[in-house]
Amino acid sequence: MTPPQAARPLTSANARRRLAAPTVAMLPRIADSLSFLYLDIVRIHQDDTGVCAEVTSEQRGTETVYIPTAALSCVLLGPGTSITARALTTFARNGTTVITAGSGGVRCYSAAVPESLTTLWLERQTRAWANDTHRLAIAQAMYDMRFGIGTAANGTSLDRLRGMEGQRVRAHYQLLARQYKIGRFRRSYDPSCWDSQDPVNLALSSANTCLYGIVHAAITALGCSPALGFVHNGNQQAFVYDIADLYKAELTIPLAFSLHASPNPEGEARRSFRHGLRLFQLLPRIVTDIQQLLDPDHTYEAPDPAEQMVDLWDPVSGSVPAGLNHGNQP
Repeated sequence: MTPPQAARPLTSANARRRLAAPTVAMLPRIADSLSFLYLDIVRIHQDDTGVCAEVTSEQRGTETVYIPTAALSCVLLGPGTSITARALTTFARNGTTVITAGSGGVRCYSAAVPESLTTLWLERQTRAWANDTHRLAIAQAMYDMRFGIGTAANGTSLDRLRGMEGQRVRAHYQLLARQYKIGRFRRSYDPSCWDSQDPVNLALSSANTCLYGIVHAAITALGCSPALGFVHNGNQQAFVYDIADLYKAELTIPLAFSLHASPNPEGEARRSFRHGLRLFQLLPRIVTDIQQLLDPDHTYEAPDPAEQMVDLWDPVSGSVPAGLNHGNQP
């Protein structure tokens, strides 16, 4: 007679399979994760030990590298990547978000979000977005992050903040125009007359698109909604535009002006942005900035994975445990 599952002998194959099958308590806290991993031109599959990536080259042939699935928050799959259903299932069971990205992670085409991903940040974003007072406070905080503490003092209207933003961005353009000796510059974006734009505008639009992809990936990995913006509104990318604006003056605008004499500003902007950007530093930075905006009092603590179960909403306490018969409660 076949022994029950619990009494089966622990062969090496069974041991490997058990190690590759995580329980809820084994899932890592987000603070302990290795965060983001970018892969391209590899084949990802699942074997008896875990998820591995096969890298093939003429010099070394085929090499196998095992991926630490339980320690990753997000995997970005670049061009030339193939992945099996079993490997995707393992990522999902370990709470890893899988994003299909462009070369270097500068696009975000689609995302597979695991069921175990906490909704804590999405709930905070939604509550703040739905409350005009909180939404204004976060919009002001975004202007502070861009232009310095105190720029958006309490009571400053958004109309006034938009005017201040326009003045500072225009001054930044003028400074860079003088630095690169290109004369007067005016920002324009006209998709219908794309080829007639000057090299700086072409490079800036191209670099911004790359930045939007990275920001979108970070927002998705955190579990927030790209559509619920605080400054921008009415678009599925509204929150992406909000967060991307925090970094344009530092990343994309100087890059665009440096390509003012390029014969191919779009292509060079994409390549320069991809090669010059330290992907593994920007993505965690974006996540940290979003968390600071949505949790300015720093009250967030990573939940215990063993406690990340579905709760029931309660208007008084916020939530009550699920999985209980509340008819038996006093």
